[in-house]
Amino acid sequence: MRTLDGTAVRVALFATCLADTLFPETAKATVLLLERLGCVVEFPEAQTCCGQMHFNTGYRDQARPLADNFTRIFAGYDAIVVPSGSCTGMVREVYPELTGSADSPAIARTYELSEFLVDVLGVTDVGAYFPHRVTYHPTCHSLRMLGVGEKPLRLLQNVRGLDLVELPDADSCCGFGGTFAMKNAETSTAMLGDKMSCVLTTRAEVVTAGDSSCLMHIGGGLSRLRTGVRPVHLAEILASTEEDPWRATR
Repeated sequence: MRTLDGTAVRVALFATCLADTLFPETAKATVLLLERLGCVVEFPEAQTCCGQMHFNTGYRDQARPLADNFTRIFAGYDAIVVPSGSCTGMVREVYPELTGSADSPAIARTYELSEFLVDVLGVTDVGAYFPHRVTYHPTCHSLRMLGVGEKPLRLLQNVRGLDLVELPDADSCCGFGGTFAMKNAETSTAMLGDKMSCVLTTRAEVVTAGDSSCLMHIGGGLSRLRTGVRPVHLAEILASTEEDPWRATR
């Protein structure tokens, strides 16, 4: 990815806590995908949690220095790409008020992965190959806070070999909601049960989404029931090609 004068565009990866600690393959797939599309990707090692967990549980003062750190270390990049709708929503929708920096370059240039691919790079066919029956769960933050709409579906529809099956009641929450799943376990479990029932009616091999948190919640339930349905992040599907199959295909 280059500007009109031929200089490389500096794209930074904000990996998120879950990718860093539990799902590193999602971050690796994001880099692989972006580099395949011509982006020069950097990983600022000073990045930390975005502060969403702190903010959502009422610890605004603890979230603020994390937000300030984000706006500082990512300020020099042309774009910041995040494989998470919830973390992207935190940056774009909460940071302006939390940090008092509504005009921060880092905030304005932060994109959820599907947004960046479709709206910034202008691509819906990333050259992916994923020969599996897949259903897509639109996560709450990506759907309601960011309004990514059909962008993930447009990307999936152009993946060769992929059989995309519509998920019933797709816009219903899976019940995760961060600490909601712990503080309201019974309600969360009931919501998860409804979501799993919808996934199973599709007879999909794979359920995908743009947030590892929701996939962890849904995938955990499906695993406990021994359904055989695998949770795979959108980035991992899009990173997979016939010539260079990603781990998700195995």
